[in-house]
Amino acid sequence: MSESLHPSAPHHLPGFITAPGDTDILMLVVGIILLGAVLMVGNIYLQVHSLPERMAHRSQKLQFEIVAVLGLLALFTHNHLFWVIGLLLAMVDLPDFGTPLRRIAGSVEKIAGGPSDDAPELAAEGGAHGAAAEKPDVMQADDAKSEVRSHA
Repeated sequence: MSESLHPSAPHHLPGFITAPGDTDILMLVVGIILLGAVLMVGNIYLQVHSLPERMAHRSQKLQFEIVAVLGLLALFTHNHLFWVIGLLLAMVDLPDFGTPLRRIAGSVEKIAGGPSDDAPELAAEGGAHGAAAEKPDVMQADDAKSEVRSHA
């Protein structure tokens, strides 16, 4: 400090008070701590905010994209209901209705003698050869019996 203090100033000043023109070390330390705390709290906030999306991605959920969109909506609108719905969707395992229905549809097509998903190139050929190749064995046997009857 300077030798000439103001007459109303106390004679003993604390160490964190700097002289005019000197660097304020306390302000720099507090600024660095504040910047680190803001970055740390922001990182924790974003980690907690993306929790439903990470849960749905880790468990390979079908509703992953819906959870991701709800997370973005919650982030940009600050509406916590979207985040809660996304968290609930990430925790619930929705049953897979598509696979059994596709298998049933494929089996029904095979029984009906229509084009199956297994042999799309045969359906593209068409004609008697393609239609005979797509028929199940039972139907081919019935055709053979009717041919024998007609020749007899």
